[in-house]
Order: sequence, then structure tokens, then C-alpha cells
Amino acid sequence: MKLSELLENLEYECVQGSVEREITEVVNDSRRVSEGCLFLCIEGAKFDGHSAAAEAVKGGAAALLVSKAAEGVEGTDATVIRVKDTRYAMAFISAAWFGHPAEKLKVIGITGTKGKTTTTYLVKSILENAGFKVGLVGTIETIIGDTHIPAENTTPESFVLQRYFAQMAEAGLDTVVMEVSSQALLMHRSQGFTFDYGIFTNLEPDHIGPNEHKSLEEYIACKGLLFQQCRVGIINGDDSHAAQVTKGHTCKLETYGMGENCMLRAQDPELVHTPGELGVDFHVSGLMDFDVEVPFPGRFSVYNALCAIAICRHFGVDVSTIKRALLGARVKGRIEKVKVSDKFTLLIDYAHNAMSLESLLTTMREYHPKRLVCLFGCGGNRARSRRYEMGEVSGRLADLTIITSDNPRDEDPQAIIDDIKTGMAKTDGKYVEISNRREAIAYAISHGQEGDIIILAGKGHEDYQEIKGVKYPMDERVIIRELLDGGLEHI
Repeated sequence: MKLSELLENLEYECVQGSVEREITEVVNDSRRVSEGCLFLCIEGAKFDGHSAAAEAVKGGAAALLVSKAAEGVEGTDATVIRVKDTRYAMAFISAAWFGHPAEKLKVIGITGTKGKTTTTYLVKSILENAGFKVGLVGTIETIIGDTHIPAENTTPESFVLQRYFAQMAEAGLDTVVMEVSSQALLMHRSQGFTFDYGIFTNLEPDHIGPNEHKSLEEYIACKGLLFQQCRVGIINGDDSHAAQVTKGHTCKLETYGMGENCMLRAQDPELVHTPGELGVDFHVSGLMDFDVEVPFPGRFSVYNALCAIAICRHFGVDVSTIKRALLGARVKGRIEKVKVSDKFTLLIDYAHNAMSLESLLTTMREYHPKRLVCLFGCGGNRARSRRYEMGEVSGRLADLTIITSDNPRDEDPQAIIDDIKTGMAKTDGKYVEISNRREAIAYAISHGQEGDIIILAGKGHEDYQEIKGVKYPMDERVIIRELLDGGLEHI
């Protein structure tokens, strides 16, 4: 492909050479430079690709994309293209390199602090029940047909994302639903195409701090970028930040929520609590009119389901299909029920900070369990304040807390547990500490009482435990199955 074709949707300056030369490959990793490639000089947190420009030319790169001067390339045969932001340009170049695959798909992008993962799976379930062929890109995995690729980021780098789109189109898929993180929007990973539908679930003051967003204002502004890059915006009209997030939008807007001003509304929510099941049912009104039940508990599950309905309405999905698909939907690690006993309910959830843990425990309280038992740990190499906060939340809301390990990374697991106990000490909450997570899970199950709700929090979909830079296999579902197969006494 000619370099000029890759640059067709960008503003650029050709500093050296010709844009009419052939490009054999697009590369942004200096270790993968090949003869005839276009090397993209990306400025990262730990490495600046501009410092490898001369080495890339020696390795055979035919062209360089830069945003500033690169030493050692003047007078070489390499074409040098200068742009304002190489990461932004990479998104458009990647789209062109793969033949603009997003144009062959209906693309749904979901942003928000909470609810992105669950909503993507609900949308996938509904649309597939209606006969659509749907790919998924998100926090847990990327799904292309029968292929499941574990995720490294909520939203992949633009080149990887465009490659996934191309693979989906080639596999005959017609739709993709994806999570769009604020970091991805900030770093232009989702540029180079237009979303058919952009979705806003909610916003809370999370992801503010070093290596994330500088301020709440920046966080809001980044979320809002999605609504300058989509055709239809579907917004949680009940969220207090909705107006700020959609400021400057260039799309048509629709709203969903529980408020009377919302175009698609959920009314009369009622908890569903039967043996082994925690759910909620509600009436959909406004743009649609029907009753629905979802097998996920709480108010946030109403919002997630209603959001999915608001999206799938645009695909002409009939009511019976929506109801059937929602009842059958499951999301790994998101209020995931694991059957271990007829006496009590066991849930696995990804809640890994104070905000998400408080929301989860408050919701479970509404189901009036005999005891609410919360098992959790905290990650190492992260802010200690998170441990104090989570300890205080669990101490205040759970009847029993089982403090254990999460991903200790480079820290001493006991030091992390001690920090959690500092937060617990601010409450009257009862707790036990069992550092080994497998042993802690065994304790939780073997001591379960009739009517209990037991939550294993923090790991969710993760199937590993990270210790001293090494990821060891550890899937809570596997642990539970092995414990049951081993015959825990009173189960």
C-alpha cells in the first residue's frame, strides 16, 4: 500500500522523501521493524519511539511517522512524515491499513464508570438471539466468532483494535459491541472511525490520580469525546453528569433511565429472590412497553438491562427475544452466581475498590440475607488508601468479612491485610483473616449458613494471582469445583 493512502485522512508535513513509496507493514514497536515498513514513533510513559528512529531506518524502515525531530535520520533514504500527535495519527493509519473494517460493521461503543462490561454482554446476548453475528471487545476478552482472546486493556491500542475489526468482518460478523474506556479516548485508541452508537452508562469520581486522569474535569471531558465520534448517543438521563458528558456533542441524543424525562424508562422495579436466584423485574415504558426480568440483582442491573434494551431497539429486536435473551444472559465475574448449596447463595464479583464494593454490598443488603459475608483482599503496588476504604466499607456493611489476598504483586500479603484491618478497625464489623485465598474460600463455603449471601470480591473474571511479577493460575470457579469435589463436610 502506498504511504499516501495511509495518510489520506490526516494533516501532515512530508519533511523528507516521498509519500508515493510502497509500505510493506505498519509497526510501532522498534523490535519488530522490517524491510519497507512504516515505523510509528509513539511517545509512551516509559519509552519514546523517536529515540529508536535511526535504528529503525538501519533496520529497513521505509518511512517514519514523527511528532518532533528524530536524530540520525536526516539525509537517509527514509521518508519522514511529521504530524501533531503520532498516537492520534496511528489510529487513522491503522484503519486505512486494514481497509477501514469498521465501515463493514455496526459499531456500538459503551463508556462510563460502571456497567460497561455487563452491558456489552447483555447486548451481545440479545442481538445474537435475534440472529445478528456479534463480536465483542472489552475488559474481560475480545470475542471473534468462537475465538476468545484475553484482554490486556479495556480498549486495545488502535492498531490492535482495527485488526480485530478486520478479523470480525472477515469472519462474517455484522456487529461489534465494545467497551470504550476514558483512557482509550484520551489516548485516541478509538479514533479512525465513527461509532454507529455511543453509550454513556454513568460517571463517578474514579480513575483520578497519578497515571490516570489529572482531574474529574478531564475524566468527564474524555468520556464526552465519544459523543463527538458517533451517529447516535444513548445516555443515562438520570446521571448528574449527563449534560457535562454530552456538552459539544455532534450526534443525535436519546435518553434512558428511571426519571420521567427519560425517553425509555424503567418503572416499578421489584426484587426477585428465589432459592439460588437473585434478580429484579421491572416495566419498560416510553419508547417501548413491556415487562422484563433479569437474573442480576439490584438497581444497577435495571440500568444495565435498560441500556441494553435502548441499544437493541435500534436493531429492530422484538420484545419476546429481548426478554428471553436477558433471562439467559450471564457475565463472568460480574455478580456471577456459582451453585454450591441449596442453603445459601455464592457470588463472584470484580468489585475491587471501595465505591464498587459499597454499591455491591448495599444491593445485597436489599435481599435481606441471614448473613452477608464478604471475602476480599487488595492489590499490591496500589494506593494504601484503597485498602483502608475497602476495609471500612466491608466492616460497615457485611456481617462477616474474610480478609485474604488478591494480587499482592511486589508487596508482602500480610502488610496489605494489616492495612485492610486498619480500615476495619473504624467499624464494629466482625472479621477473620486467612492469607491464602484458596483456604479463605474453603472457609467461606464450609461455614456458610442457611440464608447467607457470600461474596467473593475483587478477582471476578481474573484467572490468575500476581506475586512478585509472576502470574500464577488461580480461577475461583476452579477452586470452588475442586473444593466441592473434595467433599467439604456440610455442603
